[in-house]
Amino acid sequence: MNRLSRPVGLYRLVARAEAVTWALLLTGMFLKYVTETTELGVQVFGMVHGVVFIAYGLTTVLLAIDQRWSIGRLALGLLCAVPPFATVPFESYAERAGLLGDTWRLRSEAPAGPLEKAAAWLIRRPAQGALVGLLAVAGLTGVALVVGPPV
Repeated sequence: MNRLSRPVGLYRLVARAEAVTWALLLTGMFLKYVTETTELGVQVFGMVHGVVFIAYGLTTVLLAIDQRWSIGRLALGLLCAVPPFATVPFESYAERAGLLGDTWRLRSEAPAGPLEKAAAWLIRRPAQGALVGLLAVAGLTGVALVVGPPV
């Protein structure tokens, strides 16, 4: 089984990618504000970080629905994307606490309610689910670009 087809593998990848993009963005900020050599790092890595930030958020919501996380755990998982590198310790905590699961619950279990039905559709059709995920990330990135950068 592909490690990305398991909740724990997908979440680990996205949580670590979010931390790496934080490092790249902070490097870009150092070059822009401390050495005053270039703004290119912030422009490029800011966009990359924004895209991965959105992907992490969507992945966290999908896992929370599938693995039946409490609202508090979902909120904590989402908030961990804000401080640099916090997604990595949260992912480690979630794995130790058994929150990630080795299999997708909704792949075989009947969904209850509209959120679980939507999540089950995405999980049971991996190719279409990945496409919907990519389109969601692209669409939310577009909205973020229209709204503008954080202050």
